[in-house]
Formats: sequence, structure tokens, C-alpha cells
Amino acid sequence: MPKKKLVVLSGAGISQESGIKTFRDSNGLWENHDIMEVASPEGWRRNRSLVQDFYNQRRKQAQECEPNEAHKILARLENQLEVIIITQNVDDLHERAGSSQVIHLHGELSKSQSSKNPNLVYPIDGWEIKEGDLCELGSQLRPHIVWFGEQVPKMEEAIAEAAKADFFLVIGTSMQVYPAASIVDFVPKKAKKFLIDVSIPKFNLSKDMICIEKKASDGLKLLENVILEEY
Repeated sequence: MPKKKLVVLSGAGISQESGIKTFRDSNGLWENHDIMEVASPEGWRRNRSLVQDFYNQRRKQAQECEPNEAHKILARLENQLEVIIITQNVDDLHERAGSSQVIHLHGELSKSQSSKNPNLVYPIDGWEIKEGDLCELGSQLRPHIVWFGEQVPKMEEAIAEAAKADFFLVIGTSMQVYPAASIVDFVPKKAKKFLIDVSIPKFNLSKDMICIEKKASDGLKLLENVILEEY
């Protein structure tokens, strides 16, 4: 009998327990920077060195962090289920915990891309992209991050996986970032739906979604048994 499919939409809350700061703090800044200065094509054109340094520091920070219990539980669930993780996070903590099928909606810190052709993507050796690091077309390499105003190339793949879910879990995200938040609309009606977050949003939730108001690791410890009992 084929394994049942668990599709997970994860956000900053799951990485926060590993020491990675959330994308947007309550003051609207990301690591004390205006979001549009470091996460938009306009910011890149205005101050390329600032953007490169910002992501170099984020990359270094992420490499110093370790997967937490929530990441490990999701990886462990692959023993019984087909687990597809759709993440808004740009770190590689899911992969380092052992998850084998991860879709990064907003790009990956551990990779660079051509500033001419976004389809040219390269692994980063170490934690820095330096000025003068060029792609095969001769253009400067930039972070492999989906910035504001850019297309989200993995959306169709994510929607296709969500549409085949037996279980669907939203964890560590406010459901306010689009188009990622719209993925839940494609989950089959018969699928069991769960949400884990320290603060449950008061909107955009289907009535059949089971909410667990806890941090990611604590919520998953509870949910792991529920899903395996259903399985």
C-alpha cells in the first residue's frame, strides 16, 4: 500500500527555535534593515554591496545554527509517510535534519544565481558571494533569493503537491505572505488539516483546520502521534 502524503507549509517560526530571526520583526525591519533595501531588485540596483553583505551575514548565521526538534520530527515522519515540505524559509535546516523532499518557495541562502538569468543557479562554497564572482554569462552572482516583485518559480510545483495531500500542516507562519498563503486553497477537502503556531491567526482559516497554539517543536510532538494514529 502506498504511503499517505503529508504536505507541510513551513515558515519562519520553525527556524526561530534554532536561533534564526524571523523575516520581519514587529518593527517592520529584518535584522535592522528596511526590507525593501535588502529584498528587492531596486535595493540591489541601489546598493549591491549592502545586499551582498546582508545575505553573506545571514548565510554565516544560518550555518552556525542547528536543526531543532521540529525539523527532526518532520524528517522522522518520512519513515511512515511521504512527506513534502514546502517552505518559505531560505535556510537549509529541513535538509540538514534529514528531510528529503523540500520545495523552497523563496529561494535558498546556500545558493547563488546569475543576475542576468535566474535559471543559472550555483552552490556557494563557504558563506560568501564576493564582488567579482561571475556566472557563466559574465554577470555578477547574486543571492538565490526570491525578492519582492519577483515571480515565485516553485509555486506551481507546490500547488501540485498540496492538491494530493492526505494530511496538510501549516507550521510557524502567519499566513500573511502571498502567494504562499494561497496554497492551502488547493488542499483537497477530504485532507486532514492542521496549524501549529504560537499565535493562531484569526482569519483565512478553514473551519475544518485543527489549530495547536504552541511553538513548532511542542506542537509537532503532539501532532506526530495524532497523524501516526490516523495513518
